[in-house]
Formats: sequence, structure tokens, C-alpha cells
Amino acid sequence: MTTISKSYLLSHMLAYMIVGFSLGWFVGEPFLGLCVVMGGYFVWSFRQLFKLLDWLNDPKAKSKEPPESKGFWGEIFDGIYRLQKQHSRSRQKLAVVIERIQESTAALNDGVVMIDNQSNLEWWNPAAETLMGLKMPDDQGQLITNLLRDPRFSDYFDQGGYQKALEIPSPINPDHQLQFNITVYGKGNRLMTVRDVTRLNQLEVMRKDFVANVSHELRTPLTVVSGYLETMLDSLGPDSGLPPVWEKALNRMQEQSLRMQNLVADLLLLSKLESAEAQSDENGVHVKTMLNSIVEDGRALSGENQHQISLDCDEDVFLAGSSSELRSAFSNLVFNAVRYTPLGGKIHVRWWQDKEGGHLMVEDNGVGIDPMHIPRLTERFYRIDKSRSQNTGGTGLGLAIVKHVMLRHGGKLSIRSHPGKGSRFVCHFPEKCLELEHS
Repeated sequence: MTTISKSYLLSHMLAYMIVGFSLGWFVGEPFLGLCVVMGGYFVWSFRQLFKLLDWLNDPKAKSKEPPESKGFWGEIFDGIYRLQKQHSRSRQKLAVVIERIQESTAALNDGVVMIDNQSNLEWWNPAAETLMGLKMPDDQGQLITNLLRDPRFSDYFDQGGYQKALEIPSPINPDHQLQFNITVYGKGNRLMTVRDVTRLNQLEVMRKDFVANVSHELRTPLTVVSGYLETMLDSLGPDSGLPPVWEKALNRMQEQSLRMQNLVADLLLLSKLESAEAQSDENGVHVKTMLNSIVEDGRALSGENQHQISLDCDEDVFLAGSSSELRSAFSNLVFNAVRYTPLGGKIHVRWWQDKEGGHLMVEDNGVGIDPMHIPRLTERFYRIDKSRSQNTGGTGLGLAIVKHVMLRHGGKLSIRSHPGKGSRFVCHFPEKCLELEHS
């Protein structure tokens, strides 16, 4: 078939004009002939146009053949018919794809909910009906915040960030815990996935209870063992009746029992940080006083290693929070710097404030850490070098404690380090934690 183009149309128009002008020339009226031929051509074109409109307006036009015609009108009819067929095939393929997507999402155990840019429910799979109690078609087109009325969900939905998932009780069964994840797509549309995490939460509670109970039960026997070891070491001497070779064994046993006591204490502290409600001291925490005390403890821990520990902090700085928790976090950072900085190394402790809040930095020029380990440093018992950690007497829980303390105070911990270039740990506190004047 001939492809319709501007040149094709112009050539046909020019041909009709030449024919009309030639016929009129033979009868002595060239312009009259031109008008007659072009008028007939326009009448015929209008008839073809009416045929096209009747065909397009016919409800059965999709299945009917186009009207018969000649010339470029025939090309137009055939072209529209081909486009209709292509459109029909595309719609069929799209319908098959949509059907497969719906079938696959229907098979998911997690709920999937589509929400338009006006926050109205568009579509959801059967799992969402089970988890959230949605009903089709009654809830279709309803505002999602009208169906999930938990204030925490409304705040989460309106914030627009959605970097973290939200966990709240199920609206139809408070004993079940649901996790919501939202992804924005298109022009403000949202895809929400819903997962039942009740079992996971129960397992996490069981784990925390187990660790807390075991740690608590170990406390008493460890205290007894440590006490007897201390008594035996104090009684060692020529008149004790014990062989001198036992002194080394008893000292080693006392070191390990002390290490186990520290481990139990850290585990109990972590359990408390995970389960107990966050509490703040009424008058806030005087940062300079606390840091002075921690730095002095760090110098005592350094002992003969003679680390140079410096402190830079203003006098009138107060921080809203729990003094015991903050002391645990800050001291862990300072003591770690002492343990992993070579003889005579420098450790700098600094507190400063800016428009983003308050910041505590503990920086050293010690052995440093390979950046590949940094993402996992705050995991429990994660060790870069097991032998080095055992030699320093660490429990492997210090940075995990720091992380939990910062989370409870609305802050975060950042770490920067390179092997041989030392490490820099910074605790970032939001502005709401600052109390510039002692109340």
C-alpha cells in the first residue's frame, strides 16, 4: 500500500487541478473547468469523510471491516483499521500481564496495597484483606488514614520519607503486630506492603528474656567464684600451705572470672536498654563534669602506657537524658580508644554544638580499622581481630551499647577510621536533647 504523506496529497491535488484546468481549456473556460473538477473532488471527499465518521461512531467498528474507498481515503481507512488492530493486540497483552501480576500478588502471604496520589485505596490483594480487614468494593476509593486510624500510621504515612518500616498492632487483632513498608512511584502514588511480624517479635522477646535471665543467673555464681579466688590469692604465702605454682593459675582464673563478670554486666545493660523505657534526669546531665570523670578513668586505665588524653568542652553544656546510660556510652568510646591506641598515643575528646545539635567526638591515632568492618562494628560480639580483643579484655559489646544508648536519645553514631591512621567516633545528638542553661 502507498504510504500517505504530504507530498502524496499535494501531488493528487495538483493532478486534479491540472485535469480541471485542461478540460476547461478545451471548451474555452479553463477556470470554470478547474472549479467544476475541484468542486466534485470536494463533494466526493466529504462523502468519504461521512463514511469515516459513521464507521468510527459504530459500536461494532472494532470488528467490522473499514468502508471501501479509493485513493488516499482508502489509505486512511486502512491505516486507522491497522492501528485499531494493533491497539487491540496491545490491550490484550496488557490485560494478560495485569492478570498475571494480580495472580502472583494474590499468592503472596504479604499484603500489597496500591494507593493513588490522593491517598485513596485503589487495589489490594487477598492477604491485605486478611491482615488489615479491607473489604472489596466497600473500601475502594476510601482514604487509607480513615481505615487505619492509629496516630503512628498517620504520622508515618504523612512524613513521606519511608526509609524505615513501621510496626504497629493489627487494626483487627491487637495481639498481632504488622510491619508497613511504603514505596512511592509515579506521580505521588504509593505501593504499601504489609507483613505479619508477630512471630518474629515473639522470638526477639524470647531471645532478650533468655539473655537477661541467663545473665542474671550467672551473676551470683560468678561473684562467689571471684570472691573465693580473691581470698585464696590474698592468703598465698609461705604459711598458706599452697604450692607457689598455684599463684599463676589463680591469677589467670581471677582475670577470666572478672572478664565474665564484665560480660554479664554488659549483657544485663543491653537487655535493660532494649526493654526498659527511656528515662531522663530531671536537671539534665552536665557534660563537662561527666567527661572530666571519664577522662580521669581513661588515664587510670592507661597506666604505664602513658596515653595523652585531652578534653575540649564548654562549662555550661547540659544534655537531656539518662546520666548512667550516657556515661556507659561515652566511657566505652574513651576506654576503647585507650585499649587500641599504642604506647604514648594521643586521644582527643571534644564536645561541640551547631545548628544540627550536639556532638561528642573521641579521636585517637591508634591502629585504626579497615573501612570494610565499620558497618558491622556495632553488632554484638563482632570482632575484627579475636586475639587482639581477648588481649585487651573487651567484651565485644561496647559499641553495641553505644548504639542503643544513642537510639534511646534520638541520636546516632558515626565512625571514620583507616588502618594506621587512627579512628574517629562521633555521637550526634538532636537539638531537642540540648539544655544550654541548667534548670
